[in-house]
Order: sequence, then C-alpha cells, then structure tokens
Amino acid sequence: MASDLASEIKKRRTFAIISHPDAGKTTLTEKFLLYGGQINLAGSVKGKATARHAVSDWMEIEKERGISVTSSVLQFEYNGCCINILDTPGHQDFSEDTYRTLMAADSAVMVIDGGKGVEAQTRKLFKVCGRRGIPIFTFINKMDREARDTFDLVDEIEKELGIATCPVNWPIGSGKEFKGVYDRASKSVLLFSDTQKGTKEGKEEIIPVDDRERLAEKIGEEALDQLLGEVELLDGASVEFDQDEVDHGRLSPVFFGSALTNFGVEVFLENFLKMTSSPLPRVSDQGVIDPVERPFSAFVFKIQANMNKAHRDRVAFMRICSGKFDAGMDVWHVQGGKSVRLSQPQQMMADDRHMVNEAYAGDIIGIFDPGIYSIGDTLCMPEDKFRFSGIPTFAPEHFARVRQVDTMKRKQFVKGVMQIAQEGAIQIFQELSGGMEEIIVGVVGVLQFEVLQYRLKNEYSVEIRLEQLAYEHIRWIKNKDVDLDRITGTSDMKKIQDLKGNPLLLFVNSWSIGMTLDRNEGLILEEFNEE
Repeated sequence: MASDLASEIKKRRTFAIISHPDAGKTTLTEKFLLYGGQINLAGSVKGKATARHAVSDWMEIEKERGISVTSSVLQFEYNGCCINILDTPGHQDFSEDTYRTLMAADSAVMVIDGGKGVEAQTRKLFKVCGRRGIPIFTFINKMDREARDTFDLVDEIEKELGIATCPVNWPIGSGKEFKGVYDRASKSVLLFSDTQKGTKEGKEEIIPVDDRERLAEKIGEEALDQLLGEVELLDGASVEFDQDEVDHGRLSPVFFGSALTNFGVEVFLENFLKMTSSPLPRVSDQGVIDPVERPFSAFVFKIQANMNKAHRDRVAFMRICSGKFDAGMDVWHVQGGKSVRLSQPQQMMADDRHMVNEAYAGDIIGIFDPGIYSIGDTLCMPEDKFRFSGIPTFAPEHFARVRQVDTMKRKQFVKGVMQIAQEGAIQIFQELSGGMEEIIVGVVGVLQFEVLQYRLKNEYSVEIRLEQLAYEHIRWIKNKDVDLDRITGTSDMKKIQDLKGNPLLLFVNSWSIGMTLDRNEGLILEEFNEE
C-alpha cells in the first residue's frame, strides 16, 4: 500500500506557467492539453467570435478582454505522468494571485516572446520564483515570427533575471526563415513544417547533424553553415547542464519553438518532465513535511466565489502537500481550530469540473467552502496539528473609497465585497470609527477595480461608485500595544484598520513613512502582513 502511495506521488508534476501578457502562455497551455488528450481542438482567446475560447479562461470578463484574470488549475496524464498545470494571470495587475499560485507549484515554466525578449512582467514574476528558489524552465516562443538574435535573447535572460541558462535546443532562423531546431543532446536537427493550426499532427523530420548532404538539401548551405558556427560557439561558451543547479533555481534550461504551430511543444514537454521533480517537501512550524512519509496535509492558496452561476458557490483550492486524500475525510482545520469534513471535492478544467474520490500529494483540489477558509490555511490530520508557513499579503498600491449606488442593497453589497476580499483579489479597510457603511478598497493593480465593479454587478446585482484616493503606500503596524491616538504622522497620513482589526497607516508619499518612524520612537511598520 505504501509503495502504491509512493508511486502515485512520484508520477505527479505540479508547475505554474508565467509570462508577460501576449507571450503565448494560454496557447502553450492549450497545446499541453492537446498532447494530454484533454481537448481535440485548441481554441484561441482572441480572434473571431465563433472561435472556441481557451479552456483555461472561464470568467466572462476574461473572455471579453482576452486576458487571464484568475488562475486556472488543469490536470492531465501524459507519458505516465500526472500533470497539474497552474495557469497564472499574465496581466501585471493580478501579480498577487500569481504569487500565491507559485506557492502551490514545484516549478515554473517561463514563456518569452522571441520578438520581444524579457519584458516588465516577466521580471516581476521571476523575482517571485527567485525568492522561493523554485526551478525555472524557459520556453522562447513565436519563433515562426521574426525574432531577435538568439544569443542576445539568451544573454538578456541571464543579465536581466540573474540566472544562468543552458539552451537544450537551438533555433535555425526565425519568421519565414525558421527551419527548425538543433537538439544538442542527440546532435540532430528537428525540421519545422507549419502544422495545421489546432492539431497535433504535422510532419517532424529528424536529421543527424553529420548528414551534411541531406541537411543542406533541406535547410540550405547558408543556414547550415550558420548553424554549425553558432553550435560551435554555444558549446564553447554556454554553461553545462547541471540538474542540481536546475533544482535550486540557479540554472534555467532554455527551449525554442512555436506554440501556435505546435512546433517544439512536445519536445519541450518530454524534456521538462524528465528535468522537473515530483512533489517536494514543505516547511511547517514542526519542520519539513515529507510528501510520502506523512499522512494527508494541504494548504489553501486560492478561494474563488461563484464559479458556478447556478449555485452561487465558493470553492477553496488547496495544494495537497503530503499523503493521500479521500473524499469525505475528516481533517483538522488548523486556523479554525476544529475538525472539518472535506465535502464535494472536485478538480477543474476551467469551468468544467468533476468530482474526485481520491487525490495525492502534488494534486490541486477544490473543496466546497461554506465561508470558513482563508488563503494560507493549513489542513492536516487531527493528530498532527502543524501549520505550513504563511502566504504573505502584498501591500496594495492603489486605493479607492467604495459606496453602493442603491442603499437598499446593503446586504448584497457587504456580502459581495467580503466574498471577493476573501478570495484575495482585493483588500478591504475601514475608517477607525466607521463600520461597513464606507469602505476603502486596496488593490495591487487598477484593473482589479474594474473586475470588482463588474463582479458586484453581475454576481451580486449591486452597482458601486468608486472614488480613487491619492494614497500609494500602506504599512501594517507591528507593535501590538501601540496607542493609535498617540502616533504623530504627516499631513498625508491616514489611520485605518483591516477586517481583523489590525491597525494600518496609509501614505501619499514614500518619504512620509520614514518621517513617521522618526517621530514615533519604537514604532515598527511592515510592508507585508504574514498572518
């Protein structure tokens, strides 16, 4: 029985896909699903109204805007592996959701547009991966379009992101001149032929690099000479592949291809599955929790309300960290301090879901949430009662006062705002003296205000007015015994509290923070709140 558990856990791979918007992340995700036999025809977020929407985007606003707003969880089997993909929002306004999702992943796939290279959002997301030291695999996409110089692209990844790279394959040309890729391990060339969009067919011809005559016939003498010159340079200058360096997030294997035409996607997937690990141990307040040795444990990394319009439900997504999950099992909810039954367990394929009877460490499951879970909560067996290290709350950078238009809809307004806040997309603050009559909403990116307005109207039938505030900086007060009335601040400072009653300070200018600390000896202010 124990060996069955170990083999089930060993075959799991749980990774997140990160990128700047429009780098082709959703297309790549779809092609993975295509190879896993989950979908027969890959759709596209953008394009004609008749085109199928990407399976990983389910919220209406995502389909309208062509962006991923929430993180989807997709599972499929491929070559004896059970793969859990965490598809993250590409838009920078939703980076906090991406951060939480990365907490649930064991590795990350970074998609880069070959024509644009490292972009702003890629840098931000990469820092998050670096902070956790998780393995990063790079897929340089859109080689069937005009791309930048290959050496420049690889050099930029190293310089901008501060990580060594090891190209596993190397492109031959780009755009109209894109001929295929050279595989460094087998010393052979995989030829590119434009596959029919949305299929996994397409002829892939493999020619050993020393079969010069046949290769020259296929790609031309000039392209072959250039390839041989670049490969010689690459072999002399690039870092050797080192699995240990990859495992510690210090070396990123680099692959080239085109997700849209499917070229290089399966090669990437096969190599990635060999190079990435099965579920890793997790840190708790009782030491490291081994995925195989310890019984069931999990933590909540995402809460989503109203995924099913017919049922108005809430789903808590949890990453299983150890052991085996059985439907209907009783577990200990550490933060709630009580035993709970995990009912209606489900796995997702965008808004299509199915009930599961069992799941293992590495898997992501959604559990019906009656309103008791928060992001970062630990669930374990009653005899264990340990707590996984918390997920930090990011400091919002944009603030607005929110009021409902129709005062008769007070109840729906409070319920809607509270539920959306529990998902972690927004943070709610109150005046020190006020109740929920007037609230201040804080977000990491301004687009989240639009999503809040849209969701309150569509899911709770509540219209709101937003009054943007000038504050840009927020700090949690860490002194438990501080007397708020006695804090001397600056004219641009505002005292508020979060929903748990924790005191906070808002500032318009960053220099006001230092001035306030100078004026109040012993005051401790924090940018993150880890509770």
